[in-house]
Amino acid sequence: MKKEYKHIFEPFTVRRMTLKNRIMMTPMGTNYGEQSGEMSFLHINYYEQRAKGGTGLIMVENASVDSPEGSNGTTQLRIDHDNFIPRLFKLTETIHKHGTCIGIQLNHAGASAQSARTNMQPVSASNIPSKEGGEIPRPLEKDEIMRIVKKYGEAAKRAQTAGFDCVEIHAGHSYLLSQFLSPLTNKRTDEFGGSTENRARFARLVTEEVRKQVGPFFPIFLRISADEFMEGGNTLDDCLDYLQYIEKEADVIDVSCGLNGSIQYQIDSNHFPDGWRSYMAKAVKERYSKPCVTMGNIRDPHVAEDILARGDADLIGIGRGLIADPEWVNKVEFGDVCDIRKCISCNIGCAGNRIGINRPIRCTINPAVAEGEDYKKHKVVKPCNVVVVGGGTAGMEAACTAAEVGCTTFLIEKKPYLGGLAAEISKIPDKKRLSDFPNYMIHRTNKLRNLFAFTNMEADVNFIKSLKPNVIVNATGSSPLLPPISGLHENLGKEGSKVYCILDMIEHINDYPDDMTGKKVVVIGGGAVGLDVVEYFAPRGADVSIVEMMPVIGNGIDPVSKVDINTLMKKYNVKQMPNTALKEVRPDNFLVELNGEQMELPFDYGFVCLGMKAEHPVLQQIREAFEDDDSIEIVNIGDSVRARRIIDGTEEGRNILNTLRKRGYL
Repeated sequence: MKKEYKHIFEPFTVRRMTLKNRIMMTPMGTNYGEQSGEMSFLHINYYEQRAKGGTGLIMVENASVDSPEGSNGTTQLRIDHDNFIPRLFKLTETIHKHGTCIGIQLNHAGASAQSARTNMQPVSASNIPSKEGGEIPRPLEKDEIMRIVKKYGEAAKRAQTAGFDCVEIHAGHSYLLSQFLSPLTNKRTDEFGGSTENRARFARLVTEEVRKQVGPFFPIFLRISADEFMEGGNTLDDCLDYLQYIEKEADVIDVSCGLNGSIQYQIDSNHFPDGWRSYMAKAVKERYSKPCVTMGNIRDPHVAEDILARGDADLIGIGRGLIADPEWVNKVEFGDVCDIRKCISCNIGCAGNRIGINRPIRCTINPAVAEGEDYKKHKVVKPCNVVVVGGGTAGMEAACTAAEVGCTTFLIEKKPYLGGLAAEISKIPDKKRLSDFPNYMIHRTNKLRNLFAFTNMEADVNFIKSLKPNVIVNATGSSPLLPPISGLHENLGKEGSKVYCILDMIEHINDYPDDMTGKKVVVIGGGAVGLDVVEYFAPRGADVSIVEMMPVIGNGIDPVSKVDINTLMKKYNVKQMPNTALKEVRPDNFLVELNGEQMELPFDYGFVCLGMKAEHPVLQQIREAFEDDDSIEIVNIGDSVRARRIIDGTEEGRNILNTLRKRGYL
């Protein structure tokens, strides 16, 4: 154990469960379950990777106590029938082999369920949707509430039978118990509505029933939204008030926050600092003298250690950080923290996939979420030289993967440094967390003795030939898309003009004043790049407008970022102009067209952010130079195929294993 992390690695005992350290994997939906609601073997492997990685407690994602009515997601786990016990027991048995404790979260989705999936109208405290635009639920009758109370207790007993060490009751995040607790969604006038005590009654009955079913020695966790961060919702003080009615049977309070309408606090946006939520856990702990879990973008082990040392919380919850790196705990205890693949809180592969488009989770920076590092067990069976052109994240992933299985690998980058576009974008203050990924990849690159990186060097074909390549990977990335719009090329970045692209903004990021009150900023392009510009200038007081040709601004971005940026645009009165086309670029104004009418948009700073386009300046030369040699495989990956997201390039970089296998090197 490293002395600087002594609090992280101090055992923790609650009732008859003892954790080997203070790191808890928080419950996160995966869409890895079977259609039946049964635990899949892919699922078991996913959790086992985190147990192997040293995690003290794994809290399995929310399991439905009453399906289909209370189900959340298409492949959510179920624990509402004895049929699910055998596979759950296989999970607990597998996790326990690694000295890790395991619990499961019990949940009823309430109004967060969807009739398209359940064929039933959702239920709730009142007839108020759990999110803007959501389905209108029907209020539960008292006898139905009491039936659901029993369902929670029966589910907890099944969890105990299946070998879980504890259970967690979910009373936050806009699920059913949260819908009763929150004045935003509970407008009842009976004994389950109105006063704080009445709104807490359902949750109190559930905790009492769970305790009755599992007995006096089995730990119960209670997850809450300590601050709902919505106007008219529960504040931290309100939470501290209602907890007096439901905390008695809870052994540990899992102090989360946020609702569906404030999901950027619940699933932290990338601009929140490590451990920002710990003050909430501290307040709960001080009021009720009970152990608490805190979480919230905790990636840095020093932050985790400081929270524990201060006594703000007793357990550190890490969710997406353990999706990104299952070995987080082992690396802190036995390795080098620079080896940690820190989550960048992009919310694309996890929340974006599962919540946004109903896919199984993936990860932008970890191309093997369920499989872990097993690929390193494979080694080349004959010498293989791999040349990678382009030192962005996709190129570095390909180079590192090839080197890790034994290839002699050469990485060529024309800039003086590695990192590519990710390193550039991370210079924007609210995107600084993104820098953790290229920094990790550079560290990984430097550690590999059979990987030779050349920076500040053009990829000359003769130089590539001198390296005697067997595989050549082109990963030269992308550049801003600049279509042939009148005046664009004549004015972009030119002296006397006020028109810029995203890379121009980044180059001058330290030159903009903190106070830009009175300055007009117009952004052309309502995708992720354009929204990065809005996110930078709007809080500085600028008068910001964003123009998008399509009907929706922010189309395709993950649901967390979408709520976050929409909240920001509303707060700072950003003028949104969808269905508006750019017709002409002038030195100090844009000519745009809306509904057939043209108008000028004057600006002090005009940004053209129409996306990115693939760049592959040497690919054709490489193909021509080696076209007569069938023994050499040439592949093109990442943005140099088509401008996309980091997640696509990372996956394609790892896919070099398929090329090596096909060519007989593995």
